[in-house]
Amino acid sequence: MEHNSEIVAEGKLIADTTYLDRARKYTELAIEGIKIDFYDAKNRVVHEVKKSDKVEQAHLAQVKYYLAVLSRNCIEAPEAIIEYPKLKQREFLKWSESFVKEAEEWEAKAAAIIQSEHCPELIQKGICKKCAYYELCYIEEI
Repeated sequence: MEHNSEIVAEGKLIADTTYLDRARKYTELAIEGIKIDFYDAKNRVVHEVKKSDKVEQAHLAQVKYYLAVLSRNCIEAPEAIIEYPKLKQREFLKWSESFVKEAEEWEAKAAAIIQSEHCPELIQKGICKKCAYYELCYIEEI
């Protein structure tokens, strides 16, 4: 659903206009259902740009998951830089084996939800309105 999201498009625009030569220098990488917009294959570094004006735990979790997927696919000790242009700030993530365990736990939880016959209870959070998947959670059955 992200390809239809104005919020995701805005984030991509910020990334493309803030880091003009990034698309030329780095590779877009799609693997195991994830898409990394800017991957430095030479140095094994994921560059993730966030439009947010605050550092969020979800950003760290997303990048940890990316690194775990890369590790599963024989990329040794990948690292990441999360960039916040609005804050003029960067978060650096060094590789940790704990990312693999966290990713496996997240995947198991997701699988349990998918295999369940019932949807989980809806959680009302303000952040949900800004999510690319908002309509999936808040759709009304006819």
